[in-house]
Amino acid sequence: MTLSPPASNVAAASTSLPDWAGAAAQAVTHVPDAAVDACWRASTYLSAAQLYLADNPRLARPLRRQDVKQAPRGHWGVCPPVSWMLAHLGPITAHRPRGAELLVLHGAGHAGPAALAHAYLSGALDLTGAGPGWSMPALRELIEGFPHTQRFGGEITPLIPGVRYTGGQLGPALAVAQGMVLDAPHRLVIPLIGDGELETGATAAAWLARRALAGSGQHGAVLPVVLANGQRMGGPSLLAGMSQDEVRGYFTGLGYAPLLHDGADLRSFRELLADALARLRPLGEPGRQPVIVLTMPKGHTGPRAVAGRRIAGTPAVHKTPLTNPRDHDEEFAALAAWLASYRPAELLTVQGRPSAEVRLALPSRRPQPAPVSEAPPPRALGGEPWHQISAVIGERAAAGDFRLFSPDEIASNRLHLAEAGDRALPPWAVEILNEEICHGWLQGYTETGRDALLATYEAFAAINASLLAQHLKHRRLAYRAGGSGLPNINYLITSLGWRNTYTHQHPGLVGSLLELEDGFVHVYTPADATRAAAVLAAMLTGRDRVNLLITDKHLGPTFPPGPFRDELTEGAAIWPHLSYRGRPDLVLASAGDVPARELTAAAQTLRTTRPDVRFRYVHINDLAVLGPAPQWPYGLRERTFTRLFGADTPVLLAVPTYTAAVRALLAARGQADRFTVIGYRDPGRPTTPTDLLEHCGMSASTLSAQATLMFKEHSRCH
Repeated sequence: MTLSPPASNVAAASTSLPDWAGAAAQAVTHVPDAAVDACWRASTYLSAAQLYLADNPRLARPLRRQDVKQAPRGHWGVCPPVSWMLAHLGPITAHRPRGAELLVLHGAGHAGPAALAHAYLSGALDLTGAGPGWSMPALRELIEGFPHTQRFGGEITPLIPGVRYTGGQLGPALAVAQGMVLDAPHRLVIPLIGDGELETGATAAAWLARRALAGSGQHGAVLPVVLANGQRMGGPSLLAGMSQDEVRGYFTGLGYAPLLHDGADLRSFRELLADALARLRPLGEPGRQPVIVLTMPKGHTGPRAVAGRRIAGTPAVHKTPLTNPRDHDEEFAALAAWLASYRPAELLTVQGRPSAEVRLALPSRRPQPAPVSEAPPPRALGGEPWHQISAVIGERAAAGDFRLFSPDEIASNRLHLAEAGDRALPPWAVEILNEEICHGWLQGYTETGRDALLATYEAFAAINASLLAQHLKHRRLAYRAGGSGLPNINYLITSLGWRNTYTHQHPGLVGSLLELEDGFVHVYTPADATRAAAVLAAMLTGRDRVNLLITDKHLGPTFPPGPFRDELTEGAAIWPHLSYRGRPDLVLASAGDVPARELTAAAQTLRTTRPDVRFRYVHINDLAVLGPAPQWPYGLRERTFTRLFGADTPVLLAVPTYTAAVRALLAARGQADRFTVIGYRDPGRPTTPTDLLEHCGMSASTLSAQATLMFKEHSRCH
C-alpha cells in the first residue's frame, strides 16, 4: 500500500536538475513490470543461495541434502529490501539523462549477498579469473564460494564492483550522500538507510544538516530511502513502534515529504518512485524533499515459521533463519520450498546468464569512476604567518572543486576567509555544529574526486576517530581493488589544548590514528605558521593520504626556513643554527609549534648556562616518519634515522600530543629506551597555560632542566 502526503506538502521539482522524472517515465515505458520483478527475484534468490547452497545453483533438479552447506553463514534479513531497491533503480540508471549520474549508497554492510548478487547479474564480477561476466563456473563460485573470505568478503565493501559504501560504522550515510552531490548538479545519490541507523546521532543530525547548505552553490539531489523493516540486529527498531501517522509526522517535522510503501505491489511502487523523482529539489534548496520509507519486513519472502519456531518478525531473520537445514528434516523442507519459490531456473540460464527478462531491468551503462580533480601546485605566499594559512585555503578554493567544512569554528580558529568588510563566509565554506556531519560531507566530497578540508578544535577532533578508522578501512580496500588517486582526507587541527580551557584539552585523535599502523596516515607537526601554510598547500594537492595538520592558532615565533625543504620531503631535519657540528652529547627534538617554541628557548638557555653540553637540534614535521617500514612506508630509513638522532645518543623529544603513540612508534624501531618523550598530560583540574606547560614538563625551564639531567646521566655512563 502507498501512503503519500498531500501535494501541498511536497515541493515541486527544480528545473536545475536533470530530468529524473523523464528517466522514470522512460524506464516504465521500456522495462515492463515483469522484468523488474524477475530481477528482484533473481537477486533475492542468489542472496539466499549464497548463504545455503554448496551445489545445484539453479535448482535444476530437486534439492538434496548434499546440496546444502554444512555451516550456513551470512546476513539474510536486509537482502530482500536492498534487492528490491536495486531492481527498481536499474532501469532508471539505464535511462538516465545524458550526462547525469545515479549512485546508490549503502549505509549498512549486512546486505553483502544482495550486493554480490546484483554485481553478478550486472556482469561486473570476476569470479573465475577470466574477467567479469556470466558463466556457469562463475555462478557456482558466487554461490558455493560465499562468503569469499579471500576475495570480496561476505559483507558490503569497496571490493564489490559498483558499490558505494560508508564503512562499518552506522550513521553517516545521509551526510556522505549530501557530500557526494555538493557542487554536482548532474548527480543523484540514493542512500539506503536502515531503520536502526535512524537511531544514530549522525543520521538524526543529517536530516537537518541540509539546511546549512542553502545558498552554498549548485548541487545535485539526494533521495533518502529508509528501509523500515522493523528490526535491528537484536530486536524491534524504535521506528517499528511508531504508527504510520507518527512516521509521517516525524519526517514532515524534519522538512521532508514521506512516501510510505510496503513493497506488496510492484506497479504502485514504481509510480511512487517516479513521483519522488519528479519532486526532487537540489540539496540545500528550500522546500520539502521527498523521502521513501519502505516498510518491507526484514527477511521478506523467507520462511515464516519452522517446526513450531517463529522466524518472521524476530531477530532470527537477521542472519541465517534456518540454522541447520542439512541435518534437520523440517528445516530442509522449508529451505527447499523457500528457494524454489523464486523459480530460479526461469531466471538463470544453463550457461549461468541472467535470463533476457532479468537483463531488461539491469543498468546497461556501467558506472564510470569518479573524476579526480587536479589541484593547482602550491606557491609561496607573503603576509602574516597565520593569514598565509587562510590564503592557502582561499587560493585552493578559487581553483574550484574544493570545500571547507567546520563545526562552527572558522572564526574561532582565526581563519580569515571573507572579503574585506564582509563578515559572511564564502559559499565554499560551510559550518554546522557537528563533527560527524562535517566528516560525512568530507567523505562524500572526496570519494567523488574533489578536495576538501575539515577544520576543527583539537579536543573535539577525536569525536571522529571511529569514522576516520572506518573511512581508512574503506580506502584501503578500494586501493586493493585497484582504485587510487582519490583526494586526501585532510584535517586542520587547531585551537590546541595548550592555550585552552580544561574541558577543551584532548589531543587524542593523533594516538587513535597512529595506533592503526596505517601507512596512509600522516601527522604533520610544523614548527611555525609559515611552515604550516606550506604543509597545508601540499596536503590540498595530494592523493591517497590521511593528513592531520596540528598547528596553534596563536601567533608564535618563526624559525629560519633553510631546513624546511628536508622537513617537508623527509619528515624531519637538523636545524644547523642550533646544532653542534660534530658528534653530539644530546639530541633535542621537537614536533609541533608549541614544543618548538619551548624547546628552542631551552636550547638557548643551555647554550648560555651549560656551554659544555654539545647538542643537536632536530625538528620533526611528520610524526608518522618515526615508525619503521613496512608498516610505515614513508618512515625514515634507518640510515637517515641514525643521521638525525644518532645511534646511542640520548634524545629529548617534545611533542604536542599524548606520548603513548609516539613511544610506540619508537619502540617498534627498538629505540624507545634512549628517547625521553615529553607531551600533554591531563592536569586533572583547570589551570593556566603557563602552569599547564610546567605540569607537563613542556616549559622552556623544565625542558632545559631535563636536558641537563640527561646529559649528566649520559656522561656518567660513558
